[in-house]
Amino acid sequence: MTDSVVICIPTFKRPKMLKRLLDAIAALETNAVLSVLVADNDAEGRAGFDLCLSMEGYRWPLTAVIAPHRGIAQVRNVLIEYALMADAPFIAMIDDDEWPQKDWIDQFLGCAHTTGADLLQGSILFGRDASDGHGDIRHPTGPVGMPQGAGNLLMRRAMLEDMPAPWFDPDFALSGGEDRDFFVRLRQAGKCFAWCDEARAHGDIPGTRANLGWMLRRSYSVGNSDMRVLLKHCPSFPRMTAELMKILASLLLSPLAAVILAPSPNRRAIPLQKLFRAAGKLSAMAGRRYNEYAVIHGE
Repeated sequence: MTDSVVICIPTFKRPKMLKRLLDAIAALETNAVLSVLVADNDAEGRAGFDLCLSMEGYRWPLTAVIAPHRGIAQVRNVLIEYALMADAPFIAMIDDDEWPQKDWIDQFLGCAHTTGADLLQGSILFGRDASDGHGDIRHPTGPVGMPQGAGNLLMRRAMLEDMPAPWFDPDFALSGGEDRDFFVRLRQAGKCFAWCDEARAHGDIPGTRANLGWMLRRSYSVGNSDMRVLLKHCPSFPRMTAELMKILASLLLSPLAAVILAPSPNRRAIPLQKLFRAAGKLSAMAGRRYNEYAVIHGE
């Protein structure tokens, strides 16, 4: 029996990147039955929506919708809502600043049938060293305890049908962390995750992200959103104590490590990342949030 997949793409004011992604999806080598769903989160400009309308003769059925409420969680929810209206047993999700290799879907589907996982994540290749904050996101193929993000996923329709809406918490609309919260709730519901290293996508690094300042802001943002997810799910006293000890260790040791590693170009940023991540966690504990997705990177 031939598998069918709805490929979901969230987009916001990046029509050039979206066009590259749609071209790559059109070039996929597969016998699967595919359809493509794009949700544009820019209700006024509608550049992504208009691009899709202009692509007559596209290889796969292509649908564009508007996600009127601003935020990464909201646009992902619109995608899931529309994707569930189709009868495809699988739903893929890939961000507009990525583009897949030609065997992407077939690798995902093969791994899904082999592992039986409810949700699979594929690797994202940036072609850069991890020391600059943009290293490849990879893991060996097989079961994993927790995925690392929603940028390159294959999900079973049945898993999403078992989950009440909203699938992604709107409280993380502009801050990010909606994906981690989504994964935590799935894990609590007993769902199984796997990694498929062969289902590879490539990631783009806009110039506004290729610098130390962005890398540190990103670390702060991840720390902030991760702590907000942890606090939302009411951690136990031992878990919270262990987290506080890690934060304290980072605050005390990272400045010294930064001084020691300053002469090493490939390692000097690592302790600074840990320091900013700890600071982000502390700010979340104080009730503050960092809205990373209020800024647009790329075109």
